[in-house]
Amino acid sequence: MNKQQLAAKIWGSANQMRSKIEANEYKDYILGFIFYKYLSDKELQFAKKEAFTDEEIQLLSEEDNETVEYIKNNIGYFISYNNLFSTWINMGKDFDVSNVRDALSAFSRLIDPAHKKVFEGIFDTLQMGLSKLGENAASQTKAISELIHLIKDIPMDGKQDYDVLGFIYEYLISMFAANAGKKAGEFYTPHEVSLLMSEIVAHHLKDKNEIQIYDPTSGSGSLLINIGHSVSKHMTKKDSVKYFAQELKQNTYNLTRMNLVMRGIKPSNIITRNADTLEDDWPYFDETNPSNAYEPLYVDAVVSNPPYSQNWDSANKETDPRYAEFGIAPKAKADYAFLLHDLYHIKPDGIMTIVLPHGVLFRGNEEAKIRNKLIEKNHIDTIIGLPANIFFGTGIPTVIMILRQKRENTDVLIIDASKGFVKDGKNNKLRASDIKRIADTVINRESIPKYSKVISREKIRENDYNLNIPRYVDSSENTESWDIYASMFGGIPEKEIDELREFWKAFPNLREALFKKKSDSYLELKVKDIGDAISNHIDVKQFVNSFNNSFADFDEFLKKELFTSIESINSSKEESILSEDIFRRLENIPLINKYEAYQLLDDDWNTVDIDLEIIQSEGFDATKKVDPKMVTKKKDGKEQEVQEGWIGRIMPFDLVQEIYLSEDLQNLKKKEKRLLEIATEYQEVIDSLSEEERESKILNDSNDAFVKKEISEAIKVIYADVESEEINILKGYLELLENKAKKIEKESYIKNHTQIEWGEIEANKDGTYGKKAINDYLIKLQSEFTFPEDSYESNIIRVSNLLIEESELKSKVKTEATKLHIKTKESIEKLTDEDVFKLLELKWIYPLISSLNKLPEVVINELIAKIKVLSEKYTVTYESLMNEIHETEKSISDLIDELEGNEYDMKGLSEFKSLLKGE
Repeated sequence: MNKQQLAAKIWGSANQMRSKIEANEYKDYILGFIFYKYLSDKELQFAKKEAFTDEEIQLLSEEDNETVEYIKNNIGYFISYNNLFSTWINMGKDFDVSNVRDALSAFSRLIDPAHKKVFEGIFDTLQMGLSKLGENAASQTKAISELIHLIKDIPMDGKQDYDVLGFIYEYLISMFAANAGKKAGEFYTPHEVSLLMSEIVAHHLKDKNEIQIYDPTSGSGSLLINIGHSVSKHMTKKDSVKYFAQELKQNTYNLTRMNLVMRGIKPSNIITRNADTLEDDWPYFDETNPSNAYEPLYVDAVVSNPPYSQNWDSANKETDPRYAEFGIAPKAKADYAFLLHDLYHIKPDGIMTIVLPHGVLFRGNEEAKIRNKLIEKNHIDTIIGLPANIFFGTGIPTVIMILRQKRENTDVLIIDASKGFVKDGKNNKLRASDIKRIADTVINRESIPKYSKVISREKIRENDYNLNIPRYVDSSENTESWDIYASMFGGIPEKEIDELREFWKAFPNLREALFKKKSDSYLELKVKDIGDAISNHIDVKQFVNSFNNSFADFDEFLKKELFTSIESINSSKEESILSEDIFRRLENIPLINKYEAYQLLDDDWNTVDIDLEIIQSEGFDATKKVDPKMVTKKKDGKEQEVQEGWIGRIMPFDLVQEIYLSEDLQNLKKKEKRLLEIATEYQEVIDSLSEEERESKILNDSNDAFVKKEISEAIKVIYADVESEEINILKGYLELLENKAKKIEKESYIKNHTQIEWGEIEANKDGTYGKKAINDYLIKLQSEFTFPEDSYESNIIRVSNLLIEESELKSKVKTEATKLHIKTKESIEKLTDEDVFKLLELKWIYPLISSLNKLPEVVINELIAKIKVLSEKYTVTYESLMNEIHETEKSISDLIDELEGNEYDMKGLSEFKSLLKGE
């Protein structure tokens, strides 16, 4: 089970187990136990590394002061053997909630003084919440036991830079956030927004050897960790990032510390505070030694996603150095208070990114004055408008603002990224290509039509320091216009064809090949088949050839990059290498959106990344492993995991079957196809019956035992007057079948939906006549007694034969599918290294190559669609429409003249004719 599957499994069970407990509350319990497991496992790893024997580990206790101090000095805490997470698991039915209470209490006593700020009180939320997991000790014990058994399989020794534990922890936080409503904003910034901010900050800091980053509203710590992760990719020295975090809420503050510790960050690089950022700024001194320490906090980067537009105490803040230079944010909206706090704490060459509601760009009064000063003092660098409904718990539009203390340029880059997203449930979500495009635009400081623009300070002054994005970037779609002349007389306005200028630039001779002059400013098509004319034009063919030539050796490049050092390749860096190569290949290819190509890479990379992690953590032989395929099924009213075959740890069964077991696979598919054909033929029979015949309900469901019973009765009726030994045996068989169906109906059919098989019953005591014998008799009877082709009798016999064939075929399909499944398992286990690389090429490389090769076709189809729309837009002119109306009126008028009636009828018809003529 890979980390994605394990995370999803844990979430599914945890969400079910929490019952009526709020998601926002339950997260503190499960995440707290995961952290305790991490600390327990880390102590065990340390003990084994220090050559402790299993017997010595079992003797770990508080009474052994020397060992306690030794372990505390090395890892920052001590947990006795009786309190280890693994010991809880091994206790089985002897486990009790009191074991958890005793362990958490002991942990608080046994923290090393040097690590007190990291670990002190970290389990307070969990400890206080144990009583909420049940009404009494027994129910609490049951709930906790289920929870710890749920998380016991999480590995704590991931070898990847983004390990399994970190992934699961982040995944659970995100899922709890999705279910926590408005409270989600208290602890979670969506991963995609974190990544975007991370890429921007990492690029700014990429040349530094040591970095300090700070999140003053840290929540779960995920934003801070993502920033550190992105920054560290550019650094060669480990442990070069120092993390500062401040959080107001105690339970969320604990999440920050847990998250940072579990990522393997050195405790000395974790500095956290549980305090109100606006009321209690980061102190200028060490709180444990205030008289001998003075060091204001200035960092390389500040990142934050503070609560939006919240109330704050703005009184007596005039002398606060954070606000003195710019002004005080209004008491009902603390947004600029957070922004100024962040700005104050960055170094002269530092950078800050902050998520705020878009109202900060244009609101007046105190906020307008602050905005004015920030612009005039040249601090605002970039504004990024995000899609609405991107954060859990709020649908308001938000922006990311990037500010710096010192800048050479005086302009502001404004990006409207509000249109780039994908729907994800109730929320919108940034895609990898959206993140890449925004980050590239910021880094390259580009002005892109309908997307971004670099705005001079003079222009902002002209707009009275209003930074509302639509004032500077119009990202709206062009409204469709209709040409009056073309609507009246036809033709395509030349100006509308000019709007496709990007295509004409790429295909310089295509326009002339498609259109001819109709009048001075109007053209008309001179080709009948638009698609054929465009696809086969020499310019378009050259465009396709250029793309194919550019990517001709891309598959070999991918194989070299991915396979040469498969067990040591850095996944995140490798994706960047591949994306840069794709962008380079597309440099001279017009019309193709490089970010669409990047999205194809990222979609494919998800699979590659998962496989690489398994290979690098378990070894190359993991490619030749299969695992039990576990599925959840209900048994005795309870959901239980049961094995249902096997699944390749890396190699998909269907891929192995296509390459190495193709003959078996095709034979199975033929039989499965025939089963579908039988169902179709059966439906044809039903459709051919009269209403009266359908009411007999004989042919309602080919899998129903009662249908077979009714068919048997029908066959008995058909051959009622036939007398022979064989017929009597057949009748006896059908009678037994009928009795069997009645027994099923009486005893268990309704309850269990049991299906009766034709071969279940023998026609006589010695078993001479079974399914095959009956089928042979039916064939014989059909040859002896001829019924009209479409008669009721013929249909009944046909359906009977189909049912027999279907039953036999199902049995064969089931048997062959099982054999193929086992052969596939054995084939994977016997793969050679050469076979593995061949399969990985088909799994990793072929899908990406195939997707990329479709990009030219997408462009061509887009142009064909646009030309077709233009050609059809003015096909029906007003003039032709009026002529058609007049012709219709004339036809109706002529018909009226032929009508006869009384005096009043004729007067009415005469008036109708006058109306038609417009009189």
